[in-house]
Amino acid sequence: RHSQGLSHRENRAALFGASTPSSSGRNSPLPMHYPKSMQGYAAQRTAEDLEGQNNENIEGLSAKVRLLKDITINIGNEVRDSTKLLSGMNDTFDETGGFLGGTMKKMNKMARKQGGQWCLWMGFLIICFFVFFWTWVWRR
Repeated sequence: RHSQGLSHRENRAALFGASTPSSSGRNSPLPMHYPKSMQGYAAQRTAEDLEGQNNENIEGLSAKVRLLKDITINIGNEVRDSTKLLSGMNDTFDETGGFLGGTMKKMNKMARKQGGQWCLWMGFLIICFFVFFWTWVWRR
């Protein structure tokens, strides 16, 4: 460190804008007219206060990290559950599509056996439904 030009204390003084070091070689936040014993106590107290604040900040950050971890775990669980649900729905839709396809094949087969009469009956029922609906609308 010393070979790089500035000592640790000088780097700290340059960084924090402290005044020139006192005779003990330490930078003091207190003015020079306080007794040496008072300066040492104040420096120790300031260091303890800063350490306490750091510990509180670390505890706060740890709590936030735990909260974020819990949220992330819950999001992962929700994604897994949603994936299972979608997979199940996909399987159900595939089964339903197969069932409807089979039903349509059976209906086409039945229609071919009946000939064209079923179309006439369906047309007749649609016309009857339309007539009843039309009279119901005009009576209102």
